[in-house]
Amino acid sequence: MANTQETTRILRRLLAEGMNSRAERLLSRMRPPDRGPVLSGLTPPEIRTVMDLLFEKRRAASTLKELPPELLPQIFEALGDERLGQILARLELDDRVEVADQLDPERRDRVIDLLPENRRSELLQAELYPPQSAGRVMTTRLVSLHEEMTAQQAIERLRETGDTLETILYVYVVDDKESLRGVVPIRRLVFAPPERLCSEIMIHNPVSVRADADQEQAAALVSRYNLLAIPVVNEEDRLLGVITVDDVIEVIEEEATEDMYLLAGLSEEDRIFSPASRSIRKRLPWLLANLGLALVAASVVWAFQSTLEELVALAFFMPVVAGMGGNTGIQSLTVTMRAITLGEIAFSSGLRAISKEVTVSVANGFVLGVISGTIAYFLEDSAVLGVALFLAMVITMGVAGIMGASVPLLLKAAKLDPAVASGVIVTTTTDIVGFTTFFGAGTYLLRVWS
Repeated sequence: MANTQETTRILRRLLAEGMNSRAERLLSRMRPPDRGPVLSGLTPPEIRTVMDLLFEKRRAASTLKELPPELLPQIFEALGDERLGQILARLELDDRVEVADQLDPERRDRVIDLLPENRRSELLQAELYPPQSAGRVMTTRLVSLHEEMTAQQAIERLRETGDTLETILYVYVVDDKESLRGVVPIRRLVFAPPERLCSEIMIHNPVSVRADADQEQAAALVSRYNLLAIPVVNEEDRLLGVITVDDVIEVIEEEATEDMYLLAGLSEEDRIFSPASRSIRKRLPWLLANLGLALVAASVVWAFQSTLEELVALAFFMPVVAGMGGNTGIQSLTVTMRAITLGEIAFSSGLRAISKEVTVSVANGFVLGVISGTIAYFLEDSAVLGVALFLAMVITMGVAGIMGASVPLLLKAAKLDPAVASGVIVTTTTDIVGFTTFFGAGTYLLRVWS
């Protein structure tokens, strides 16, 4: 397959010359995720034609669900409400919810009204669950078997479903009240004797997730127990749907992107091809907040200007203290954030984690303090500078370790997203502590040794 630019050029030429059948064949040879970059280079009328071609071959829905979020507004603009509703109706519930969330409220209501009754009710029911919950990423198309079914009856039930399901990785066993009782892997069902009951071959007490639980919890359970899918239940253990591994991968990617963006002070709406005006609008407020905090740290330096006038070399090593403190804090923060995300640490075990990070940070600070203090001493022939730098490195990196490990744990305990403000709090605190310690030690030592 040619590169994206060449493919887009060929596709536009075929559309311009009215060779729609050849354009459709070109698109059919592409995987759904590969069509997005090609569509981004088309005009609205061309996008409309392409989506009509894909719709006729039942490929429009699979293409739409694979498109990056920043491209969806361009696709929505090119499609009419009726066509968009038809495509939306062909999507699995989780994809339907995701695409519907991208529409502006007024148009969203119009498009949803055009959906078939069963598709509309499914969507409206899913939207009752909290944002980013398991109920919003589950699919309701699954196979459930009664516990009194035999293996042969279960296989016949699977045959009846045909290829109407997105994927069948497990079949779930329920009782008369549709409550989840167990799960049967396909392999175990195929090799079971025909007369064997599902209740006898199922895995009892399967791992499941509540529909109102955070989607991160579902992803963590799939990862921890090496599952290919996880059933979603309500508070009464009634089986509602299933989250498959491909959706879990999307959740992990989404959550990782969210944490990465929040740590950097970015909005998830700010993507590589987002309009410059949107990126400026999203980034500037955070940068202004950072400017304010940076001025607080700078005020510490201003408070010690008399010491700087007496020992100018302090200014030369000031970035060293700030840089090492900031890096140490980010290291501890990253390790702690990963542990929180994967469920490896709780607030109750946080003290041990903080103690370990402080030990590592102070030890590293001692080694680096000796090295940098010795270099400073020989460069300026000043014991004051060398000792001040040593003390500042040890104390600042120790505090950085404390803050990097404790801040996300405290935010998590307060039911706040640890990624939102952890980075700013840690780096600003270490800067203030570093400058205060460095200049404070320098001021004290100058007075004592002068």
